[in-house]
Amino acid sequence: MKTVSHWIGGKPVDAAAHSSGTWSPVTDPATGEVTARVAMAGPDEVDAAVAAAKDAYTTWRTSSLAQRTAVLFRYRELLHARRDDLAALITAEQGKVHADALGEVARGLEIVELACGLGTALKGDMSTEVSSRVDVASIRQPLGVIVGVSPFNFPAMISMWMFPMAIACGNTFVHKPSSKAPSASMLLAELAAEAGLPDGVLNIVHGDEVAVNALLDHPDVAAVSFVGSTPVARHVYTRASAAGKRVQALGGAKNHMVVLPDADLDAAAEAAVTAAYGSAGQRCMAVSVVVAVGSVGDELVSRIADRARKIRIGPGEDPRSEMGPLVTRAHRDEVADYVAGAAAQGADVVLDGRDFTVEGFENGFWMGVTLLDGVATDSDAYRDEIFGPVLCVVRAETYEEALRIVNASPFGNAGSIFTRDGGAARRFQLEVETGMVGVNVPMPVPVGFHSFGGWKDSAFGDHRMYGGEAVHFYTRGKVITSRWPAPAEVATGPDLGFPASR
Repeated sequence: MKTVSHWIGGKPVDAAAHSSGTWSPVTDPATGEVTARVAMAGPDEVDAAVAAAKDAYTTWRTSSLAQRTAVLFRYRELLHARRDDLAALITAEQGKVHADALGEVARGLEIVELACGLGTALKGDMSTEVSSRVDVASIRQPLGVIVGVSPFNFPAMISMWMFPMAIACGNTFVHKPSSKAPSASMLLAELAAEAGLPDGVLNIVHGDEVAVNALLDHPDVAAVSFVGSTPVARHVYTRASAAGKRVQALGGAKNHMVVLPDADLDAAAEAAVTAAYGSAGQRCMAVSVVVAVGSVGDELVSRIADRARKIRIGPGEDPRSEMGPLVTRAHRDEVADYVAGAAAQGADVVLDGRDFTVEGFENGFWMGVTLLDGVATDSDAYRDEIFGPVLCVVRAETYEEALRIVNASPFGNAGSIFTRDGGAARRFQLEVETGMVGVNVPMPVPVGFHSFGGWKDSAFGDHRMYGGEAVHFYTRGKVITSRWPAPAEVATGPDLGFPASR
């Protein structure tokens, strides 16, 4: 059986040599079979990884920007050459279809490319002669050892959203990926070493809450970047902040898509199906609620159902598959329970995926596409992040009512509107209380040179992911005021008065 170990100090580490000695199974979601075991870190492994990163920081922080970007350029080329291998690992452990996994790798590469060109973003400012022969300069410097904790649903992309920007800024990194899909992160580390990244700059420890809490509490960790569910994001933010660390913690979502009566219903239905059921709904940017406004509801639901029925569900390795399984059996059962609960709370189950299976893969963690109409906003299926292929439809009479529904949600990750009315679209983008907004775009994931993040219970901390805000998160500012006497100036003794600007 395949064994996935830690990566510390530039090489894989035999976890059996460390004190924890615990392992967790890795399962193929399409077959239900255990295909590997992953080492689970205890305090010793965490200490070793942080120590390696701290030691590497002493030289990496003073390396030139040219040296850092040269490594990242080589890294980008290796990632591009091995993208199919990386996608195959994602499919084998997370379950998404190969085309979707390739798309994940492409979006991660976008941030690696951003890190390659980080020089202009790290520039400082300078003002000369603010007083007689006095100059003031602002610079940005790295923080030290950064920790990144990433989820199972995008095991490569979210990792690449974190560490390339951090190391480009001069920091070193300890990454804790999900133990459900650990192999992609190991290939990312191997390729980084092949690209010439010095030992200890990037380290990986696998584990559960024991490893995470040890990283959050570690005195040599300067900052923590996290993506996951809202309860865990809140815990990470609270605990790491209490330990004096800088934190960005992205949580869950309940993204709404408002469809006005004047919208192109075919385009809206296509967008809803793509955004709700892609990656089997296991993404924080998935549309999980459609708010149908006015008389559009019945026709919109019909068109969504017609398209959703045609989605081909199967193992990710099958090129004919358009949607794969859920990540674990427990998660699949939890999603099915939400569907049962929605029906009990009055929703109309238009499409029910609970009994879906794939011939020849009966032990896989399958959940068919599910469409719920007339969902009450006080029901569990509406309130909670389900994280599966379940789309809820809520009815509203007016734009104002639809907006109130969206803004009343405790989540504020993303919201979108489908309309031909420019005035309504403009109102929505200004009035909706989400961090990311789409206009006739169902999943408004920003491109790399903008930043990613939500509002309210979808994000904790002041900084977003990647883009310009990542530079501010992974560095800290320093302001330098200097005065150099003119060459012929003769010292006249100390002046204890506060210097005047003149």
